[in-house]
Amino acid sequence: MPPGRPREFDPDQALDAALHVFWRNGYEGASLPELTRAMGINRPSLYAAFGNKQELFRKAIDRYVDGPASDVGEALAEPTARRVAERLLFSGIDLTTGPKNPRGCFLVQSALACSADADPVRKELLKRRVGFERRVKERLEQARSTGDLPRSVDPAALARYLMTVMHGLAVQAAGGASREELQKVARLALEVWPAGDGAG
Repeated sequence: MPPGRPREFDPDQALDAALHVFWRNGYEGASLPELTRAMGINRPSLYAAFGNKQELFRKAIDRYVDGPASDVGEALAEPTARRVAERLLFSGIDLTTGPKNPRGCFLVQSALACSADADPVRKELLKRRVGFERRVKERLEQARSTGDLPRSVDPAALARYLMTVMHGLAVQAAGGASREELQKVARLALEVWPAGDGAG
C-alpha cells in the first residue's frame, strides 16, 4: 500500500468480523480464507493491518474484553459480593446466549483442542482467565474485610467456584442450553453463596 493511501476497509469492523469467526470456530478452526472473507480483505491487507494469525487473535481478545465482555468492570463495582456474583453469572448468560453472538464464551471456546503449534494462544487465553479470576478474588477479599463476607470464607476458593460455574454455564450455552435453563442453574449456584457477618 503506497504511503498516505487510506485503507479501503474499516479496521474496527474487520476486527469485529474476525472476533466472531474465532469465537464461533476456535483459534485453529478459523482458517485464513474464512477470516479474510469475513473481514472483507485479502491476505496481504490482513498481514499489513493486523499481523499474522496469532497477532490478529490477540487483537480479537482485546476487542472481546473491551466490547462484548466489558460488563465485567461494572459487575465488580457492585456494592455487595452477592450482587457481584449475580451480575457476573447473569450477564455471562446473556452474553453467551445472545442472538448477536456465537454461543459460548470466547475465552473458553477458542483454545479448546489446541495443538502444540497453538500453545502461545492457549497460554494467552489462560493468562486472561487467570487475570480475571484474580480480579474477582481481590473483590471478594475486599468484601470479607468489610464484613460483607464472613471471615471464614476463602476468597480464592470462592472466586474459583464462581469462575467454574461461569465457565460451565458457557459450555452448556455452547451446547444449546437455553437462557432460561442456564438462569435456573445460576440461581441454584447462588443459593450456597455465603452471607456476610450480620448481612442479609
